[in-house]
Amino acid sequence: MDSREIRRRFLSFFEKRGHTVIPSAPLVPENDPSVLFNTAGMQPLVPYLMGVPHPSGARLVNAQKCVRTQDIDEVGDKTHDTFFEMLGNWSLGDYFKEDAIKWSFEFLTSKEEGLGLDPARLYVTVFEGNDDAPRDNEAFEIWKKYMPEKRIYFMSAKSNWWSPGDNGPCGPDTEMFYDITEHGLGDMTKEEYMAADDRQDVVEIWNDVFMEYEKKDGKVIGKLAKKNVDTGSGLERVAMAVQGKDNVFDTDLFEPLMHRILDLSGGTIKSVRAARIVADHIRTSVMMIADGVRPSNTDQGYILRRLLRRAVRFADILGVGHGMLSELVPIVAEKYKGVYDNVADMDGAIVKEIWEEEDKFRKTLERGLKELTHLLKKGAVSSIDAFTLFSTYGFPIEMTEELAKEEGISVDTAGFYTEFKKHQELSRAGAEQKFKGGLADTSESSVKYHTATHMLNQALRTVLGEHISQKGSNITAERLRFDFAHDAKMTDEQKKAVEDLVNQKIAEALPVTYEDISIEEAKNRGAIGVFGEKYGEVVRVYQVGEGDKRFSIEMCGGPHVKNTSELGHFKIQKEEAVAQGIRRIKAVLE
Repeated sequence: MDSREIRRRFLSFFEKRGHTVIPSAPLVPENDPSVLFNTAGMQPLVPYLMGVPHPSGARLVNAQKCVRTQDIDEVGDKTHDTFFEMLGNWSLGDYFKEDAIKWSFEFLTSKEEGLGLDPARLYVTVFEGNDDAPRDNEAFEIWKKYMPEKRIYFMSAKSNWWSPGDNGPCGPDTEMFYDITEHGLGDMTKEEYMAADDRQDVVEIWNDVFMEYEKKDGKVIGKLAKKNVDTGSGLERVAMAVQGKDNVFDTDLFEPLMHRILDLSGGTIKSVRAARIVADHIRTSVMMIADGVRPSNTDQGYILRRLLRRAVRFADILGVGHGMLSELVPIVAEKYKGVYDNVADMDGAIVKEIWEEEDKFRKTLERGLKELTHLLKKGAVSSIDAFTLFSTYGFPIEMTEELAKEEGISVDTAGFYTEFKKHQELSRAGAEQKFKGGLADTSESSVKYHTATHMLNQALRTVLGEHISQKGSNITAERLRFDFAHDAKMTDEQKKAVEDLVNQKIAEALPVTYEDISIEEAKNRGAIGVFGEKYGEVVRVYQVGEGDKRFSIEMCGGPHVKNTSELGHFKIQKEEAVAQGIRRIKAVLE
């Protein structure tokens, strides 16, 4: 069974059980400052998990495109990917543990409707309890209907408790693991199971999160009146289990890429890890570019640049020259044709983008080589010098060591790794500050800025023309940042006109309302959609103003203020270029 069939079966299984199929959101979250990319299926659904009614109902299912970079150093092993698809089904205050567990087991093991996995290779974990909440005996008793008790393990909160941070819904989860060894491990004690997990002999393929508690200021304060179920299942790992592979790179999702890399490497793979990293990073880069990300030195663009440069470095290890990465693009596009058609539609543009970024990086490497040559003339290469070569020029420490060795010169490698570790810790701390558990900021201030973003979008279209389209945004409690397609720098007169128009509409005290309507009706009314996003059959449309005084209308999940008079005074602080054909406005509400 290939990945297309797995994806199709998943959606069909839950659709037959009353779930509405919704499309994947773009990789870049809309107006969510907490993360750079959607990292889980639940992320685009946060407003609905927090209580806002979803236009498609209380039971939802989809395959969500995701990117996670916190495990980038693990890529190349059996199971870690930077880009992946999260198969998810949700209950928004509808069914709970009984149905969630039953359907999880049925889909994984049913040969008729599901994946037909061997139940004798399944292992399950549930929450063992702590000071915040008791042991999840309810989930345990339900699982006993489907699994032998000796293959159900109670685990700590570190493994089986989900929380967004210090505030919000939280709760226990139950995870399903699959034995991917050749002969099977059979029944195991808890200690044996944990050792098998560490060896990646068993792999997590499913997770049901039961949001039944509420946390405030870091403490669980009680149970929620409205409970949710959030199911997540990584397509890549599921494909590995279904296809009888011991790593994701042997599945149909990666096999064409790996085969082409083998061909380009002259029929011999010098490093399996390097080949896997190239395959993973090019796939991720293609999906990012298709969703509007471009290489840069900040935010999503920085991650894309980092991935492409890592791919170049590992391609060099394979002995492949300039242009290999762009040759892999059509293979990725073909794999997602009919699933994410924007990839195939942008095939040529993606090839060009990757070729140009690789060319820039190789020129940077040339400058790094000159700098290294200069350092070698001085003698020993210090840890700071080695790290500067790495961080500024992308110069791998292995290359620095190799060239220094040829000259009989030492490199402070131990010191380099100390500096590298410091860099990782700082980056991780920044990521943690930015992540905040995956829940968007829904503070009063951020809601105001979200509304102002809609008004800015329309004001730009009014002043500059209807060619204006949103290419990205970031909202915090202190400011908004809005990226849009436009070829020219805005004049002072144009910026003032936009500013004045937004403030005029704020002064008019226009009501902000929403309706759940069909996608056709939304388009007929002139509603704007962003990022080239695919929408479901029913969409939520927010409108600023009514009747003849309607100012803007957009498809959006919210939330927004109820009246523009709540916003205060709108002021543009800066307008600048961020990429070819993309401008950026930073603005505040005073």
